[in-house]
Amino acid sequence: MSPLQLAVIGGGWAGLAAAVSATRNGHQVTLFEASRHWGGRARALPCTLADGSSTLLDNGQHILIGAYTDTLALMRTVGVNPDSTLLRLPLTLLFPDGLGLRLPDWPVPLNVLAGIATARGWSLADKASLLRTTGRWQLAGFRCAPHTSVTDLCQGLSATVMQTLIEPLCVSALNTPAERSSGQVFLRVLKDSLLGGKGSSHLLLPRTDLSSLLPTAAVQWLDAHGAKLRLGCRVQTLEQRAQWQVNGEAFDGVICATAPWAAAQLLGQASGSAEVAVHAWAALTGALQHEAIATVYVQAGGTRLPQPLLALRSSPDCPAQFVLDRGQLGGPKGLLAFVVSASSTERALLQEQVLQQARGQLGLQGQTLQLLQTVVEKRATFACTPGLLRPPQQIAPGLLACGDYVDGPYPATLEAAVRSGIAAALSFNRTGTTLQAAPPEHA
Repeated sequence: MSPLQLAVIGGGWAGLAAAVSATRNGHQVTLFEASRHWGGRARALPCTLADGSSTLLDNGQHILIGAYTDTLALMRTVGVNPDSTLLRLPLTLLFPDGLGLRLPDWPVPLNVLAGIATARGWSLADKASLLRTTGRWQLAGFRCAPHTSVTDLCQGLSATVMQTLIEPLCVSALNTPAERSSGQVFLRVLKDSLLGGKGSSHLLLPRTDLSSLLPTAAVQWLDAHGAKLRLGCRVQTLEQRAQWQVNGEAFDGVICATAPWAAAQLLGQASGSAEVAVHAWAALTGALQHEAIATVYVQAGGTRLPQPLLALRSSPDCPAQFVLDRGQLGGPKGLLAFVVSASSTERALLQEQVLQQARGQLGLQGQTLQLLQTVVEKRATFACTPGLLRPPQQIAPGLLACGDYVDGPYPATLEAAVRSGIAAALSFNRTGTTLQAAPPEHA
């Protein structure tokens, strides 16, 4: 059988996953990327340090977990070794004063039970409230009513557990405050990470920049396997004739892997016999609400934090929820990355608040803090709210979408993007553009 000619529009992690998977399935792939950089919203940025030397930062900090099975497999496929590029640690949510939760590297569920039993700063009542609540979730099969928020889901938990565990986990995973976050999506994340098998809850912290973690190797792999790579090539027109036409070029099928707002704009202008369905999909996608993430990079001399990743006590005046010590992850000593999920504060005030938070919570009052760069992704993720109707993967015969926002069980994460890209590629069979149902685990 002749391979299909497939166009993948968008060179972020979802598009790269789709392109690699389709190429492995024997199809001829043309990958379009409008910008001059591969990787989308998870890539490297150049930065000049306080001493004038150069380094690479990221346009947003990403933390992987052991349950990201498809992402880790894709990295291995394109020649990246996760064992050397990621620092693997048992789940640790410790604050600068040493209080918080740390799971031992034991089999499930003994690691969770031991972590709760030894959590520092929690009373017996706090621990009992978490055990009761998680037991209730397990009896319910880690499912809840669609319109349940995370706050609703956690009724019965103590304030300490909410503030030091649930709220940091929720905002880091869903990038949406607990009172506005989907309880069902949060339960799925907990189930797959905490009870997904040995190592599923491990933190995987990148030792390198995000471009080196996957995009660069994926593009090199695609080039070596015959894919056509069109960097800096914006797709202006999408038409359905006898075949799908991308900028006037004919393809058997198209996978749209751009950001949701770009997909909505492109497909809202698409023409052809399926344009009613395509325009309806574009309207649904365009209606998604988005949350911002800010990353404030600070040079703090030769400071070394007690852990590569620390949780921070967040409040309206202390906006950062986490800080990463990039010096312990292959970067320059004293380079700290403060992560502000669901950020809504104006940049100048945000930077001032983060510097004050660093001095107060990290004990850096006498330390010179040099603000290096602040990256604000205003539409970093979709708002993962209860009962949200997300766009389906299938748009029309021969036209699919992939991305972390497409309908699926996970919030906007790298794993959701990769799984979506793989599922889109698998939906094309080798004999035509008939759409096949994606396997349940890639839904």
